[in-house]
Amino acid sequence: MKVQHLSSLLFLLSSFWIYRVTPERASLPPRGWNSYDSYSWVISEEEFLQNAEIVSKRLLSFGYEYVVVDFLWYRRKVPGAYTDSLGFDVIDEWGRMIPDPGRWPSSRGGKGFTEVARKVHDMGLKFGIHVMRGISTQAYNANTRIFDTTTGGTYHESGRVWRATDIGIKERACAWMPHGFMSVNTKLGAGRAFLRSLYQQYAEWGVDFVKHDCVFGDDLDLDEITTVSEVLQKLDHPILYSLSPGTSVTPSMAKDVCGLVNMYRITGDDWDTWRDVAGHFDVTRDFSTANMIGAKGLQGKSWPDLDMLPLGWLSDAGSNEGPHRSSNLTPEEKQTQMTLWAMARSPLFFGGDARKLDDATYNLITNPTLLEINYFSSKNKEFPYVTGRLRLASSRITPQAKISRRHPIDAYVLGRRSCKDPKVNGWLVEALDQDVEQVCWKKNLKGREPICLYKRKNLFALDEQVIYKQEKLNLFASDGLEFCLDASPRTKKTARGLKGSSFSPCRWDANQMWKLTNDGALISNYSGLCAVVNSVEANDGVGGIRSWIARGRRGEVYLAFFNLNQEMTLISTRVSDVVKDLGGGNLNAASCKGKEIWSGRDVRTEGDSISMEVKSHGCALFVLDCA
Repeated sequence: MKVQHLSSLLFLLSSFWIYRVTPERASLPPRGWNSYDSYSWVISEEEFLQNAEIVSKRLLSFGYEYVVVDFLWYRRKVPGAYTDSLGFDVIDEWGRMIPDPGRWPSSRGGKGFTEVARKVHDMGLKFGIHVMRGISTQAYNANTRIFDTTTGGTYHESGRVWRATDIGIKERACAWMPHGFMSVNTKLGAGRAFLRSLYQQYAEWGVDFVKHDCVFGDDLDLDEITTVSEVLQKLDHPILYSLSPGTSVTPSMAKDVCGLVNMYRITGDDWDTWRDVAGHFDVTRDFSTANMIGAKGLQGKSWPDLDMLPLGWLSDAGSNEGPHRSSNLTPEEKQTQMTLWAMARSPLFFGGDARKLDDATYNLITNPTLLEINYFSSKNKEFPYVTGRLRLASSRITPQAKISRRHPIDAYVLGRRSCKDPKVNGWLVEALDQDVEQVCWKKNLKGREPICLYKRKNLFALDEQVIYKQEKLNLFASDGLEFCLDASPRTKKTARGLKGSSFSPCRWDANQMWKLTNDGALISNYSGLCAVVNSVEANDGVGGIRSWIARGRRGEVYLAFFNLNQEMTLISTRVSDVVKDLGGGNLNAASCKGKEIWSGRDVRTEGDSISMEVKSHGCALFVLDCA
């Protein structure tokens, strides 16, 4: 560690230990290690504990205190088993998932994760697991009984024994694992009892962190999130509550859940590609603008989560094997990712194999300036007042190549958001002839043709269940009636005028059922979210420049430049604009001085301007004293 970083590191460490004894949950953005990026679902007990030991020895002192085993720890690693296979899971008599004893031998004899959690705690760490929505299809098919935690036996109510088929909602299967899990009916006492039995068991095992998947974003299940949050509040053993994944999440949706949880994903899975990294800039801007960073959470605070850091030694997305390759990101792209995560105060969860933690990755994820920003900065926001000039192949900065922060509208994308948002009320019905009608979106199209989807003239009900008494409709991509608008993430098909929307072969299930209200809102029967058409910028936001600013706890100013272009770019801004955007106070733009941390260069403002050439996909991070 460089000498100049020693004092700030010691200061950070002292603050970290104060944080560890603070009773408030997630008072600072959580940090840790997660097995998914490096091991997919096939990690063993031995491999997990080996990684935990390295985290304890090398990363715990920097705040990385959680070690989390990701999904399918209950699935037997045998031929035929994969992410969406059915019938390979280990469940108990109550339909609850228990660790696969082949990979987790200490779980034998009904111990679950008790021994693993004990060993993790002995290392000074906290233990986390990934869990899915509701109840497993395997338990539903076996029609297992439901455990009553209040009596210690089978759940009885209204003079009857309740079972899995009484509470499982087959029509609400997890979109990305449809054979794996389905929602439970939390309106029923038996449904709530089942969820209570799950999380009480986790607490008895010694679990400190739960990553709850397939209940947020496109898969929103607010009833289950609310029920789980209520259960966690009543447990004697505190458990940090995290939601994952977060496709199609908006700030308005997050406001419905942030008070119930401690962190929640606001993006889909992040892998080691530049497009994935660049795709986080718009969403971080939106959530900081909505004041969601460090908002009130479950018995503490909640944090928008940008997903794990795919750095170091990794596996491949969807792989059935452990780590075997290095991260594909360039050094500049890794710095950009870590800097954005720090400036946005995202939880920091390292995803690489800790046993092969190389020096470059270690120095990046333990950089004291980034960790200080991530924990203790304030007023974090995207800063729009920057300009840039490209460096062309001739290595000469050309004044003609000035970069605008914004891009022209290139296409429209159909997204989903909370129906409480008035912006969703933009749909209306247009008749083409007596047999064919369209549902069209006409709002904010800047003179372009309306976005229209076809529907059948006659509406229908799926079946006789009460949940489907209201009439629903299918929406088709074309009058050929082959592909229907799907509320879950599936194979992408494009409708006329829409880019990257979710369409799949037409079926008669809940994923493709929609209801049009009198207010012009189009509600998904699957997720309860409403469809909305948004404009997207040229290049999908992958080109251009961005900037973020924040204020340090000792009065310092943090300024980050991000170059999303494929060419080196000179990025500039006025220091007076930075000071003004941070609220002024005792800041004096004329006296700013400091360092750029990646180059180590001293920085003094020239007049009112600060500039730096930034490599392709790279960033600059200034720490300025403007007192």
